[in-house]
Amino acid sequence: MAVAVTIPTNLWEEDSEAVITSWLVSDGGTVTQGQLVAEIMVEKVQHEVRAPASGTITIGQPAEAVVAKGAEIGSIA
Repeated sequence: MAVAVTIPTNLWEEDSEAVITSWLVSDGGTVTQGQLVAEIMVEKVQHEVRAPASGTITIGQPAEAVVAKGAEIGSIA
């Protein structure tokens, strides 16, 4: 069963969107739980997104995409 990689919802209150500034892993790559997989920008502050599980990552949103809080940006199977 795939586990969703999502934009955290507890990082900010005002804005409802974030920008994926970069992916730190390749689509189809192997990741471990807790590994940094992406960086996002919210209110001019860079945040890190960590893998919620170990497995093979599928990137669902490209770098520079504007996404909502809680949005699924990839999955790990």
